[in-house]
Amino acid sequence: MTSNHMLTVALCVLASTFTPALVRTAAAGQAGPSLQASQDPREPALLAQCKNPPPAAQGRGRAGGGRGAAAGRGRGAQPEGPRDYTVTAIPGVIAAGQTWTFVWQELGNNGDGIIGTDDGGLLVAQNDNSRVVKLSTNGQASVVYSDTNTGGALSMSPTGALFIAARGFNPTIMQLAPQRRTLASSYQGDPLDCLGSVLNDLTADSRGGVYFTMGGVYYASPAGVVTPYGDNLRPNGIVLSADEQTLYVTNGPTLAAFDVRPDGSLTNQREFATLEAGGGGDGLTIDAAGRVYVATGAGVQVVGPDGRYLGVIPTPRGTISTAFGGRDKKTLFVLARGARDAAGTEVANAAQVYTIQMIAQGYMGRAK
Repeated sequence: MTSNHMLTVALCVLASTFTPALVRTAAAGQAGPSLQASQDPREPALLAQCKNPPPAAQGRGRAGGGRGAAAGRGRGAQPEGPRDYTVTAIPGVIAAGQTWTFVWQELGNNGDGIIGTDDGGLLVAQNDNSRVVKLSTNGQASVVYSDTNTGGALSMSPTGALFIAARGFNPTIMQLAPQRRTLASSYQGDPLDCLGSVLNDLTADSRGGVYFTMGGVYYASPAGVVTPYGDNLRPNGIVLSADEQTLYVTNGPTLAAFDVRPDGSLTNQREFATLEAGGGGDGLTIDAAGRVYVATGAGVQVVGPDGRYLGVIPTPRGTISTAFGGRDKKTLFVLARGARDAAGTEVANAAQVYTIQMIAQGYMGRAK
């Protein structure tokens, strides 16, 4: 069937999904907008000191596309309103006729980088106020981390270490739990600012290292040493396979893959799949069967473990991040672009979460 979403709070609860919470706006007195490094007035002076200056033509904030742009587009971008959609069956993934349930939104703040939690909750990185919000299973939001230096994407390792991509001045791969520390903040003696792009997305491995995208693909080792990999990439979303032997990276309208060596280094870059219906990919997640899920403008596109394109789960709005969650991990979450305020006006700068019931189950060995 076709569903026309008017962004009212749903009153029913799908199995294993959240209870929708009331729509809320940014609270009076909360932290003001955070700045990505490219917007910080201190950045030009820092870039002038780079031993390896970023290419002038590349420009700050343009390389890497999607998520970096998404995090900054809240102020002034033209939002896209909700749309009709029809979910068709993808065998083993989702049944025909499923509909998305609107869970939560916060106006005045552009969220990103969602991951599920062991108790069935969801963590949302809030790029615009340097906080991480947790949505409980009843849809209530609480601030669990703050002062993340414009933190814009989250990843949790199989051992429970939580990392965030801190996109502000002097961007860092920051660990939030079990203790707060900086994993990586420099490359070849320069601050990460000198790479000349937005610190975009990340995926943590079981060794204590983190793969991240920042105009290219990089690995921050457990010792914090940053190494680049890949050629001719326009990366955005990034995720490890369940066995950590393959790294998937969005590359414009395609999905690239690398083999992961035992020491964490990457080899054998190849085109893994071609996306359809909506162009470039954003955030990624995987399921227990090894399928890869790609957040795109058209919805969540699904690719089999053999690289075969399986179909798209259309969404009421374009998506920038996706993750499995719920207590049985059979709920798919998306973070959508834009929202409507109480007066029905479309606004771009908002965090908005939807859920849908799945046949597929997310990988249980780590958060995402």
